[in-house]
Amino acid sequence: MPSPASPLKVAILGFGTVGSSVARILVDRRPEGLTLTHIYNRNIARKKQDWVPSTVSWTEDIETILTSDADVIVELMGGLDPTASWVERALASGKSVVTANKKLIATQGIALEKLARSTSANLLYGAAVAGGIPVIPGLQQGLAGDQVLRIEGILNGTCNFILSKMEQGAEYEDVLKEAQSLGYAEADPTEDVDGFDARAKLVILSRLALRADLDPAEIPCRSIRSVSAIDFAYAKELGCTIRQISRAEIRGEELATGDVLASVGPVLVPKTSPLAWSHGTENTVLVGGKYGGDVVFSGHGAGGHPTAVAVVSDLISIAHGSRAVDLPSRKKALGGEFLLRHSIRFVVDDRPGIIAEIAQALAVEGINIHAIFQKPGFATTNLPFVVTVEPCTSSCLRRALDRIEAMPCLLEKPFDLQILESEG
Repeated sequence: MPSPASPLKVAILGFGTVGSSVARILVDRRPEGLTLTHIYNRNIARKKQDWVPSTVSWTEDIETILTSDADVIVELMGGLDPTASWVERALASGKSVVTANKKLIATQGIALEKLARSTSANLLYGAAVAGGIPVIPGLQQGLAGDQVLRIEGILNGTCNFILSKMEQGAEYEDVLKEAQSLGYAEADPTEDVDGFDARAKLVILSRLALRADLDPAEIPCRSIRSVSAIDFAYAKELGCTIRQISRAEIRGEELATGDVLASVGPVLVPKTSPLAWSHGTENTVLVGGKYGGDVVFSGHGAGGHPTAVAVVSDLISIAHGSRAVDLPSRKKALGGEFLLRHSIRFVVDDRPGIIAEIAQALAVEGINIHAIFQKPGFATTNLPFVVTVEPCTSSCLRRALDRIEAMPCLLEKPFDLQILESEG
């Protein structure tokens, strides 16, 4: 490790929104023990900025970076190919790596951490989940003494922006276009709105908090695309709002034997929950511990500057000799489903006997109706109403809804939302 008189040389891979913000902080703040020496990007000529010191080497040749005297590589390119191989080579050569790449850490994090330990390098990824919110160092250090039993979080700022706007009465397609125009959503929003981005982040948090190594492909994801403004109207009747929630929970006292439940998707959240208070692009993570109780992390989870703060914080940790806490995890398969109440929205051409038919189909699966909500002002030929049911699994409810979908009065498929348990 270089002495304080010889600061760590930092190379940045990717000079986009986050990479340029990291460089700006390093240049403006000049954190002790760090100096920016290299910047890599494709088509580098169009990326050069006058405020970057002339001592910094700009390149579009990755070999220049990987064979340089840089002590730390900051990987902000994202994706797996070719970045995974670059990170592997950097660690194998003894260079430390700081990354915000959630897909890389979710799928290859354990192997990369093992490689880093073998060469006495560091691999830190505090920016990979929730941007500028220190949830990863909080789990690795602040909550390492607890036995975490559950995680519930809003981990995708794009979805939170969309659903927050829909809560005010807007429709999905309109808000998506606004999110894309503001740069919050990609031209192809699949990763965000269908839950895959949040799922990768949940895998990372589960590994650190629950010590459970989960296969992302096993975690069910539901899209927010089917949520409509009317769902928020009925959510209000239930004292709830709707948010994309990522959840993982251990059922059972012992980590080695307890079942792990996990899911990502739109959920009805009680207004009393801290998860309901998150608006815009904010992220919120609620961690439930056996001994310490609930801890909430909340703040700006996306954007260049907040994410860059997390990256530079990791760099400062390395410069001052800190190392990530090694929290061994066990390979775990999902062991069941959440047992929760559900709200089901139906849209029908009204006629007598509809509720009785729905109740019968639910009863076949042992599901009891809890309440029925019907707002006035809708034509009987296109009537939306909501049925809430007692706690059941999603698979059990799905079988009942498969039967209900055959009813000729239905104008569209029933849409169900789990109702998050209130911890208050």
